[in-house]
Amino acid sequence: MELSKSLRTARVVEVVSVVVVLVLLSTNGAESRKHWVFDYFEYSAINCRAHSASLTDFGGVGDGTTSNTKAFQAAIDHLSQFASDGGSQLFVPPGRWLTGSFNLTSHFTLYLHKDAVLLASQDEHEWPVIDPLPSYGRGRDTQGGRYISLIFGTNLTDVVITGENGTIDGQGALWWAKFHKGELKYTRPYLIEIMHSDNVQISSLTLVNSPSWNVHPVYSSNVIIQGLTITAPVTSPNTDGINPDSCTNTRIEDCYIVSGDDCIAVKSGWDEYGIAYGMPTKQLVIRRLTCISPFSATIALGSEMSGGIEDVRAEDILAIDTESGVRIKTAVGRGGYVKDIYVRSMIMKTMKWAFWMTGNYGSHADNNYDPNALPAIQGINYRDMVAENVTMAGRLEGISGDPFTGICISNVTIGLAKKAKKVPWTCTDIAGITSGVVPQPCDLLPDQGPEKIVACNFPTDSLPIDTVEVQTCSYWGKYL
Repeated sequence: MELSKSLRTARVVEVVSVVVVLVLLSTNGAESRKHWVFDYFEYSAINCRAHSASLTDFGGVGDGTTSNTKAFQAAIDHLSQFASDGGSQLFVPPGRWLTGSFNLTSHFTLYLHKDAVLLASQDEHEWPVIDPLPSYGRGRDTQGGRYISLIFGTNLTDVVITGENGTIDGQGALWWAKFHKGELKYTRPYLIEIMHSDNVQISSLTLVNSPSWNVHPVYSSNVIIQGLTITAPVTSPNTDGINPDSCTNTRIEDCYIVSGDDCIAVKSGWDEYGIAYGMPTKQLVIRRLTCISPFSATIALGSEMSGGIEDVRAEDILAIDTESGVRIKTAVGRGGYVKDIYVRSMIMKTMKWAFWMTGNYGSHADNNYDPNALPAIQGINYRDMVAENVTMAGRLEGISGDPFTGICISNVTIGLAKKAKKVPWTCTDIAGITSGVVPQPCDLLPDQGPEKIVACNFPTDSLPIDTVEVQTCSYWGKYL
């Protein structure tokens, strides 16, 4: 990346808005009915752009009923010519912009005004069907293909999706009903999916009511996801917040997620397809996350982890009314590995489980998985955590003949609920150590004493994604 001054500790987008209203006069001097508004924005991004346009320049109509699919694609197709000439940005002004799926281009920024709402079309014809991911072998909901995501890009370099906390509304109720009734022809679309890409920024947006997963970077590298507000009904099916999948060098920070599934699910492919594709998720940073998900995990590792997951660093996490704090999900037939996982500085309030490891998750892509493909789970480190109103401290279940090893838990205090389980920990087929953990863990996690309180180390080095610098970019947005 060609980047200038560092704003690592700031939010990715800080907007300065200056509004100028120009009254256009007709030729006879009478006041026109149209009032142009010019907004000046400043925001932070991995790269700024030399060329700009507004969606209205390409016939966009923000009335909530007119389809803007062709306008979005025409705008992006036009702006793509500037990829080698300083790049381009597309401004989405205030309004309710109904649209089907559209594809992004390289060296490109999509910028949403704070009063802009993208409304996902309810017309299935505006959602082309694409092939399943090669590391999955099939769609997640059905065999075969999947509906393309609302905002999609593949084989891109340097792409930014950002704004002033503008909104992307997936209008997912229609899709949830079809899922529950078994009426889906293909797997539901996601809100944002970026594939096979490098240097990606998704920031300062509000995502609501996704048909399924919200943000899915896959087979990509150097990804920054920052300052997102993601909400869906807690009973909505599979509305995961952010799912980094077979990605390298990713940073997720300053996000607030209310979800019907895992707030963050780290993935890398499914059974024999993921093993064959062989692309792990690694060098992942998660920090300053707030999660509410009564039926799922704050951070899940798996269950599709057949390409491997390693070097995950999570800190400063707040979980409220969530089923589990950290969950590892896997099964016989997955293969792959989950290793070198580090979580610290986590607060949990009203939880079913603080820690949950599942070796019998069970869901398979098909019946052709290899029953001898056993996952390797090792080097799992949790430290410096406080929890309250917890039903059960830990449910840690490895695989017979394939134990989960190298588990380390230190300086953790878990306050149990009034109706907590009589046995706060259950442990099978695991091995590890603890120090300074309350309530006392199971025998398979023996207490090493207070002198070992720092046993569960958290890396002190920085990952490459933490050294990324950003620029202050600007734009004059014009709209009626």
